[in-house]
Amino acid sequence: MVRRWIILIFLIVFISGCGVQKEILDDVSLESGISFDFYKEGQILGTALVPNYQPDKSIKNVTYQAISAMNRELIIEMQRQIADPLVSGSLEVVLFGDTLARRGIIDLIDAMQRDATIGERLYLIVVDGKANDLLTHNYGTSGNATYISNLMKQNIVSRDLPQTNLHLFIFDFFQQGKDPFLPLVKRIGKDRMVINGLCLFKKDKLITTLPTSKMFFFKLLADKYSEGTYKVKVNGEEAAVRSIRSNHRFDISNKDPNKITIHIKIKGQIREYSGNKLSPKAIKLIENNLEKLVNKECLKLINQFQEKGIDPLGLGHYAKSQTRKFNFKKWEQNYQNVKVNIKSNVEIIDAGVIE
Repeated sequence: MVRRWIILIFLIVFISGCGVQKEILDDVSLESGISFDFYKEGQILGTALVPNYQPDKSIKNVTYQAISAMNRELIIEMQRQIADPLVSGSLEVVLFGDTLARRGIIDLIDAMQRDATIGERLYLIVVDGKANDLLTHNYGTSGNATYISNLMKQNIVSRDLPQTNLHLFIFDFFQQGKDPFLPLVKRIGKDRMVINGLCLFKKDKLITTLPTSKMFFFKLLADKYSEGTYKVKVNGEEAAVRSIRSNHRFDISNKDPNKITIHIKIKGQIREYSGNKLSPKAIKLIENNLEKLVNKECLKLINQFQEKGIDPLGLGHYAKSQTRKFNFKKWEQNYQNVKVNIKSNVEIIDAGVIE
Protein backbone atom coordinates (compact mmCIF):
# COMPACT_ATOMS: atom_id res chain seq x y z
CA MET A 1 0.00 0.00 0.00
CA VAL A 2 2.79 2.40 0.94
CA ARG A 3 4.57 1.55 -2.30
CA ARG A 4 1.47 2.46 -4.33
CA TRP A 5 1.23 5.83 -2.60
CA ILE A 6 4.90 6.53 -3.34
CA ILE A 7 4.41 5.71 -7.03
CA LEU A 8 1.25 7.86 -7.17
CA ILE A 9 3.03 10.86 -5.60
CA PHE A 10 5.98 10.43 -8.01
CA LEU A 11 3.64 10.45 -11.03
CA ILE A 12 1.82 13.55 -9.80
CA VAL A 13 5.10 15.41 -9.28
CA PHE A 14 6.44 14.24 -12.67
CA ILE A 15 3.31 15.28 -14.58
CA SER A 16 3.13 18.60 -12.77
CA GLY A 17 6.79 19.21 -13.53
CA CYS A 18 6.23 18.60 -17.22
CA GLY A 19 3.38 21.11 -17.22
CA VAL A 20 5.50 23.76 -15.55
CA GLN A 21 8.36 23.20 -18.03
CA LYS A 22 5.98 23.57 -20.99
CA GLU A 23 4.63 26.77 -19.57
CA ILE A 24 8.15 28.14 -19.15
CA LEU A 25 9.13 27.28 -22.74
CA ASP A 26 6.01 29.03 -24.00
CA ASP A 27 7.05 32.21 -22.22
CA VAL A 28 10.64 32.61 -23.43
CA SER A 29 12.38 33.62 -26.66
CA LEU A 30 14.74 30.82 -27.66
CA GLU A 31 17.84 32.21 -29.32
CA SER A 32 18.92 29.83 -32.13
CA GLY A 33 21.71 31.91 -33.67
CA ILE A 34 23.77 34.99 -32.96
CA SER A 35 26.24 37.06 -34.97
CA PHE A 36 28.98 39.50 -34.01
CA ASP A 37 30.47 42.26 -36.17
CA PHE A 38 33.09 44.91 -35.56
CA TYR A 39 31.23 48.22 -35.20
CA LYS A 40 33.92 50.65 -34.10
CA GLU A 41 36.86 50.64 -31.72
CA GLY A 42 35.73 49.07 -28.45
CA GLN A 43 32.25 48.18 -29.69
CA ILE A 44 30.63 45.27 -31.52
CA LEU A 45 27.29 44.85 -33.25
CA GLY A 46 25.37 41.80 -32.05
CA THR A 47 22.42 40.25 -33.84
CA ALA A 48 20.26 37.59 -32.17
CA LEU A 49 18.10 35.22 -34.22
CA VAL A 50 14.86 33.99 -32.66
CA PRO A 51 12.63 31.60 -34.65
CA ASN A 52 8.94 32.47 -34.52
CA TYR A 53 6.73 29.43 -35.14
CA GLN A 54 3.65 30.32 -37.21
CA PRO A 55 0.22 28.62 -37.06
CA ASP A 56 0.85 26.97 -40.46
CA LYS A 57 4.04 25.40 -38.97
CA SER A 58 6.32 27.66 -40.99
CA ILE A 59 9.13 29.56 -39.25
CA LYS A 60 9.60 33.31 -39.33
CA ASN A 61 13.17 34.46 -38.69
CA VAL A 62 13.08 37.37 -36.25
CA THR A 63 16.28 39.27 -35.43
CA TYR A 64 17.20 41.76 -32.71
CA GLN A 65 20.29 43.98 -32.74
CA ALA A 66 22.33 45.86 -30.18
CA ILE A 67 25.71 47.60 -29.93
CA SER A 68 27.94 47.17 -26.91
CA ALA A 69 31.43 46.27 -25.72
CA MET A 70 30.65 42.88 -24.11
CA ASN A 71 28.54 39.85 -24.99
CA ARG A 72 26.50 39.97 -21.77
CA GLU A 73 25.71 43.66 -22.26
CA LEU A 74 24.51 42.88 -25.81
CA ILE A 75 22.02 40.36 -24.42
CA ILE A 76 20.77 42.93 -21.91
CA GLU A 77 20.33 45.52 -24.66
CA MET A 78 18.47 43.05 -26.88
CA GLN A 79 16.27 42.02 -23.97
CA ARG A 80 14.85 45.53 -23.87
CA GLN A 81 13.40 44.89 -27.36
CA ILE A 82 11.76 41.55 -26.52
CA ALA A 83 8.68 40.90 -24.42
CA ASP A 84 9.83 37.45 -23.22
CA PRO A 85 13.17 36.51 -21.63
CA LEU A 86 15.89 35.80 -24.22
CA VAL A 87 17.56 32.45 -23.46
CA SER A 88 20.46 30.77 -25.28
CA GLY A 89 19.82 27.10 -24.46
CA SER A 90 18.85 26.35 -28.08
CA LEU A 91 21.79 28.17 -29.67
CA GLU A 92 22.98 26.28 -32.79
CA VAL A 93 25.33 28.65 -34.62
CA VAL A 94 27.51 31.67 -33.85
CA LEU A 95 28.73 33.85 -36.72
CA PHE A 96 31.65 36.32 -36.75
CA GLY A 97 32.24 38.97 -39.38
CA ASP A 98 35.69 38.59 -40.94
CA THR A 99 36.79 42.05 -39.79
CA LEU A 100 36.05 41.15 -36.17
CA ALA A 101 37.72 37.74 -36.59
CA ARG A 102 40.98 39.41 -37.63
CA ARG A 103 40.93 41.49 -34.44
CA GLY A 104 40.32 38.55 -32.08
CA ILE A 105 37.22 36.68 -30.87
CA ILE A 106 38.27 34.76 -27.75
CA ASP A 107 36.49 37.12 -25.32
CA LEU A 108 33.17 36.37 -27.01
CA ILE A 109 33.85 32.65 -27.25
CA ASP A 110 35.07 32.43 -23.66
CA ALA A 111 31.80 33.97 -22.46
CA MET A 112 29.89 31.24 -24.33
CA GLN A 113 31.87 28.35 -22.96
CA ARG A 114 31.29 29.67 -19.43
CA ASP A 115 27.53 29.66 -20.01
CA ALA A 116 26.26 26.26 -18.82
CA THR A 117 23.13 26.54 -20.99
CA ILE A 118 25.15 26.61 -24.23
CA GLY A 119 26.21 23.29 -25.73
CA GLU A 120 29.87 22.81 -26.60
CA ARG A 121 29.06 21.36 -30.01
CA LEU A 122 27.49 24.46 -31.52
CA TYR A 123 29.11 25.71 -34.71
CA LEU A 124 31.39 28.75 -34.81
CA ILE A 125 31.57 30.26 -38.30
CA VAL A 126 33.35 33.19 -39.93
CA VAL A 127 31.40 35.15 -42.54
CA ASP A 128 33.00 36.60 -45.66
CA GLY A 129 31.70 40.13 -45.03
CA LYS A 130 29.27 41.21 -42.33
CA ALA A 131 27.78 38.44 -40.23
CA ASN A 132 24.55 40.28 -39.48
CA ASP A 133 23.90 40.70 -43.22
CA LEU A 134 23.97 36.93 -43.63
CA LEU A 135 21.84 36.23 -40.56
CA THR A 136 19.03 38.63 -41.48
CA HIS A 137 18.10 36.87 -44.75
CA ASN A 138 15.92 33.78 -45.09
CA TYR A 139 17.27 30.32 -45.92
CA GLY A 140 15.23 27.16 -46.33
CA THR A 141 12.00 26.40 -44.46
CA SER A 142 13.30 25.20 -41.09
CA GLY A 143 14.73 28.50 -39.86
CA ASN A 144 18.08 30.11 -40.55
CA ALA A 145 19.99 28.54 -37.66
CA THR A 146 18.89 25.01 -38.59
CA TYR A 147 19.75 25.65 -42.24
CA ILE A 148 23.27 26.82 -41.37
CA SER A 149 23.77 24.00 -38.86
CA ASN A 150 22.71 21.38 -41.43
CA LEU A 151 25.03 22.96 -44.00
CA MET A 152 27.94 22.43 -41.59
CA LYS A 153 26.94 18.85 -40.72
CA GLN A 154 26.54 17.78 -44.33
CA ASN A 155 29.90 19.20 -45.38
CA ILE A 156 31.68 17.64 -42.39
CA VAL A 157 30.21 14.18 -43.04
CA SER A 158 30.42 13.95 -46.82
CA ARG A 159 32.52 16.84 -48.08
CA ASP A 160 35.79 18.64 -47.29
CA LEU A 161 35.02 20.49 -44.06
CA PRO A 162 37.02 19.13 -41.09
CA GLN A 163 35.29 18.60 -37.75
CA THR A 164 34.71 21.91 -35.99
CA ASN A 165 32.66 23.27 -33.07
CA LEU A 166 32.93 25.40 -29.93
CA HIS A 167 34.62 22.65 -27.91
CA LEU A 168 37.31 22.02 -30.54
CA PHE A 169 38.06 25.72 -30.98
CA ILE A 170 38.52 26.19 -27.23
CA PHE A 171 40.67 23.05 -27.03
CA ASP A 172 42.94 24.19 -29.88
CA PHE A 173 43.16 27.72 -28.52
CA PHE A 174 44.47 26.61 -25.14
CA GLN A 175 46.58 23.77 -26.55
CA GLN A 176 50.25 24.67 -26.77
CA GLY A 177 51.49 23.89 -30.28
CA LYS A 178 48.10 23.95 -32.01
CA ASP A 179 46.12 26.75 -33.65
CA PRO A 180 42.34 26.79 -34.33
CA PHE A 181 40.49 26.92 -37.64
CA LEU A 182 36.88 27.71 -38.56
CA PRO A 183 34.73 27.44 -41.70
CA LEU A 184 34.23 30.50 -43.90
CA VAL A 185 30.78 31.07 -45.42
CA LYS A 186 29.46 33.58 -47.92
CA ARG A 187 25.95 34.59 -48.92
CA ILE A 188 25.14 34.09 -52.60
CA GLY A 189 21.80 35.52 -53.63
CA LYS A 190 18.86 36.28 -51.35
CA ASP A 191 18.29 32.79 -49.96
CA ARG A 192 21.52 30.83 -50.40
CA MET A 193 24.95 30.63 -48.83
CA VAL A 194 28.04 28.58 -49.55
CA ILE A 195 31.11 27.38 -47.68
CA ASN A 196 33.76 29.60 -49.20
CA GLY A 197 36.92 28.23 -47.58
CA LEU A 198 38.58 27.69 -44.24
CA CYS A 199 39.85 30.35 -41.81
CA LEU A 200 43.18 29.70 -40.11
CA PHE A 201 43.91 31.43 -36.81
CA LYS A 202 46.91 32.31 -34.68
CA LYS A 203 45.40 31.98 -31.23
CA ASP A 204 42.10 33.86 -31.67
CA LYS A 205 43.01 36.09 -34.61
CA LEU A 206 42.25 35.21 -38.23
CA ILE A 207 45.55 35.13 -40.15
CA THR A 208 44.73 33.66 -43.56
CA THR A 209 42.12 31.66 -45.44
CA LEU A 210 42.27 28.51 -47.54
CA PRO A 211 40.20 28.36 -50.75
CA THR A 212 37.79 25.48 -51.21
CA SER A 213 40.18 23.89 -53.75
CA LYS A 214 42.67 23.22 -50.92
CA MET A 215 40.21 21.97 -48.31
CA PHE A 216 40.40 18.33 -49.48
CA PHE A 217 44.13 18.21 -48.74
CA PHE A 218 43.76 20.09 -45.46
CA LYS A 219 41.17 17.59 -44.22
CA LEU A 220 43.53 14.73 -45.08
CA LEU A 221 46.12 16.38 -42.82
CA ALA A 222 43.92 17.58 -39.98
CA ASP A 223 40.98 15.16 -39.80
CA LYS A 224 39.77 12.03 -41.56
CA TYR A 225 37.33 11.20 -44.33
CA SER A 226 34.51 8.72 -43.99
CA GLU A 227 32.60 9.56 -47.17
CA GLY A 228 34.67 11.88 -49.34
CA THR A 229 34.91 12.48 -53.09
CA TYR A 230 37.72 13.68 -55.35
CA LYS A 231 38.25 13.79 -59.12
CA VAL A 232 41.58 12.59 -60.51
CA LYS A 233 42.92 13.31 -64.00
CA VAL A 234 44.87 10.61 -65.79
CA ASN A 235 46.03 10.56 -69.44
CA GLY A 236 43.46 13.15 -70.45
CA GLU A 237 40.62 11.25 -68.76
CA GLU A 238 38.91 11.90 -65.43
CA ALA A 239 37.98 9.47 -62.66
CA ALA A 240 35.73 10.25 -59.70
CA VAL A 241 37.01 8.54 -56.56
CA ARG A 242 34.08 8.25 -54.17
CA SER A 243 33.35 6.83 -50.71
CA ILE A 244 36.83 7.99 -49.68
CA ARG A 245 38.00 6.91 -46.25
CA SER A 246 41.22 8.30 -44.89
CA ASN A 247 43.36 8.59 -41.80
CA HIS A 248 46.74 10.06 -40.99
CA ARG A 249 49.46 9.80 -38.39
CA PHE A 250 52.59 11.75 -37.49
CA ASP A 251 56.01 10.21 -37.03
CA ILE A 252 59.19 11.81 -35.72
CA SER A 253 62.32 10.71 -37.55
CA ASN A 254 65.14 9.41 -35.33
CA LYS A 255 63.65 11.18 -32.28
CA ASP A 256 64.42 14.53 -33.91
CA PRO A 257 61.39 16.85 -33.44
CA ASN A 258 62.59 18.97 -36.36
CA LYS A 259 61.98 16.09 -38.79
CA ILE A 260 58.38 14.92 -39.04
CA THR A 261 56.78 12.49 -41.48
CA ILE A 262 53.03 12.52 -42.05
CA HIS A 263 51.59 9.22 -43.26
CA ILE A 264 48.25 9.48 -45.09
CA LYS A 265 46.22 6.41 -46.00
CA ILE A 266 43.36 6.70 -48.47
CA LYS A 267 40.84 4.10 -49.61
CA GLY A 268 38.16 4.78 -52.20
CA GLN A 269 35.95 3.48 -54.98
CA ILE A 270 35.77 4.56 -58.61
CA ARG A 271 32.19 5.12 -59.70
CA GLU A 272 32.73 7.42 -62.70
CA TYR A 273 35.36 7.31 -65.45
CA SER A 274 35.38 9.37 -68.63
CA GLY A 275 37.41 6.81 -70.63
CA ASN A 276 36.13 3.80 -72.53
CA LYS A 277 37.40 1.10 -70.17
CA LEU A 278 38.95 1.16 -66.72
CA SER A 279 41.70 -1.46 -66.80
CA PRO A 280 43.83 -2.61 -63.83
CA LYS A 281 46.69 -0.60 -65.32
CA ALA A 282 44.53 2.54 -65.39
CA ILE A 283 43.46 1.95 -61.78
CA LYS A 284 47.10 1.72 -60.71
CA LEU A 285 47.85 4.92 -62.58
CA ILE A 286 44.97 6.68 -60.81
CA GLU A 287 46.33 5.52 -57.44
CA ASN A 288 49.84 6.78 -58.28
CA ASN A 289 48.60 10.10 -59.63
CA LEU A 290 46.47 10.75 -56.54
CA GLU A 291 49.40 9.86 -54.27
CA LYS A 292 51.69 12.31 -56.07
CA LEU A 293 49.03 15.01 -55.96
CA VAL A 294 48.37 14.49 -52.22
CA ASN A 295 52.11 14.57 -51.43
CA LYS A 296 52.61 17.74 -53.43
CA GLU A 297 49.56 19.71 -52.28
CA CYS A 298 49.83 18.74 -48.61
CA LEU A 299 53.48 19.77 -48.51
CA LYS A 300 52.61 23.11 -50.12
CA LEU A 301 50.01 23.70 -47.41
CA ILE A 302 52.50 22.94 -44.63
CA ASN A 303 55.06 25.28 -46.17
CA GLN A 304 52.37 27.97 -46.25
CA PHE A 305 51.59 27.37 -42.56
CA GLN A 306 55.26 27.66 -41.69
CA GLU A 307 55.60 30.93 -43.60
CA LYS A 308 52.57 32.36 -41.76
CA GLY A 309 53.77 31.09 -38.38
CA ILE A 310 50.58 29.10 -37.75
CA ASP A 311 50.22 25.44 -36.77
CA PRO A 312 46.64 24.24 -37.47
CA LEU A 313 47.84 20.61 -37.69
CA GLY A 314 49.30 20.59 -34.18
CA LEU A 315 52.82 19.57 -35.20
CA GLY A 316 54.22 21.43 -32.19
CA HIS A 317 51.85 19.64 -29.82
CA TYR A 318 52.82 16.28 -31.31
CA ALA A 319 56.56 17.02 -31.15
CA LYS A 320 56.19 18.06 -27.51
CA SER A 321 54.31 14.86 -26.62
CA GLN A 322 57.02 12.70 -28.21
CA THR A 323 60.17 14.49 -27.03
CA ARG A 324 61.72 14.54 -23.58
CA LYS A 325 62.79 17.93 -22.22
CA PHE A 326 61.08 19.58 -25.16
CA ASN A 327 61.91 23.29 -25.47
CA PHE A 328 58.77 24.85 -26.89
CA LYS A 329 60.26 28.33 -27.21
CA LYS A 330 63.08 26.89 -29.30
CA TRP A 331 60.54 24.97 -31.38
CA GLU A 332 58.60 28.15 -32.18
CA GLN A 333 61.79 29.93 -33.22
CA ASN A 334 62.71 27.05 -35.53
CA TYR A 335 59.19 26.16 -36.74
CA GLN A 336 59.73 27.56 -40.24
CA ASN A 337 62.76 25.27 -40.69
CA VAL A 338 61.12 22.05 -39.53
CA LYS A 339 61.40 19.44 -42.29
CA VAL A 340 58.10 17.74 -43.05
CA ASN A 341 57.78 14.75 -45.36
CA ILE A 342 54.46 13.48 -46.75
CA LYS A 343 53.98 9.79 -47.50
CA SER A 344 50.59 8.87 -48.88
CA ASN A 345 49.16 5.51 -49.83
CA VAL A 346 46.09 5.33 -52.07
CA GLU A 347 44.14 2.11 -52.57
CA ILE A 348 41.20 1.73 -54.94
CA ILE A 349 39.17 -1.02 -53.29
CA ASP A 350 36.34 -1.23 -55.81
CA ALA A 351 35.79 -0.29 -59.46
CA GLY A 352 33.43 -3.09 -60.42
CA VAL A 353 30.62 -0.95 -61.82
CA ILE A 354 32.95 0.72 -64.32
CA GLU A 355 34.59 -2.46 -65.44
